[in-house]
Amino acid sequence: MTTEGVQQDDSNAAPTAVVSARVPKYYRLKRHLLEITRTQAPGTPVPPERTLALEFETSRTTVRQALQELVVEGRLERIQGKGTFVAKPKVSQALQLTSYTEDMRAQGLEPTSRLLEVGYISADDRLAGLLDIRPGGRVLRIERLRLANGDPMAIETAHLSAKRFPALRRNLVKHSSLYAALAEVYGVAVAEAEETIETSLATPREAGQLGTDVGLPMLLLSRHSFDDRGEPVEWVRSVYRGDRYKFTARLRRPN
Repeated sequence: MTTEGVQQDDSNAAPTAVVSARVPKYYRLKRHLLEITRTQAPGTPVPPERTLALEFETSRTTVRQALQELVVEGRLERIQGKGTFVAKPKVSQALQLTSYTEDMRAQGLEPTSRLLEVGYISADDRLAGLLDIRPGGRVLRIERLRLANGDPMAIETAHLSAKRFPALRRNLVKHSSLYAALAEVYGVAVAEAEETIETSLATPREAGQLGTDVGLPMLLLSRHSFDDRGEPVEWVRSVYRGDRYKFTARLRRPN
């Protein structure tokens, strides 16, 4: 018996043709938007949702989802009442014990601060433990909006012992930097700190101050600082825009 004319079934044989999978409209849309962020200058407007929906034959809900993801990733920036634009590159900050002013100037940016609130509060048990004071003791709370080249970047709230730093509220008026005031007026320099980084979602108040959307992912930093004698200096809670900021660290393997 001969095998002529019989079709061989070889499951290991390579296919003679590859059928290309159809790319979903959502991914074609997002790929198009990514190309805009790569090739256009920061501040370039993105076509309106309606235009993109018609061009890619998809719903405005799908367009809105793609835009929102790119806003969260920091590639696009939404300005309320104006539209969506190509975002500026994220500010990259190394994790080190420096002030905000020093960090921004090291990157060629002009740092400024806007005082939001300043006043005294009574320490609860947790804050008293962090500052090594008695529960109910007076704490100076300083909340500032941090900007770089005029763009809002973070909301920083510092807590310091009113007993250890008397008249600090008044002395802050004479110094552009809190660390400068601590060093020049009280002879206290921050020598070390413990810092934690978490994520949070922008509250309505934070979104309003930072000019972003409610619910946008934020970087939440908590810094507990100490002087060279190991005594606590401050406890700071900072909320940074996740779409404009990123942190870097150089790691070394322990011996």
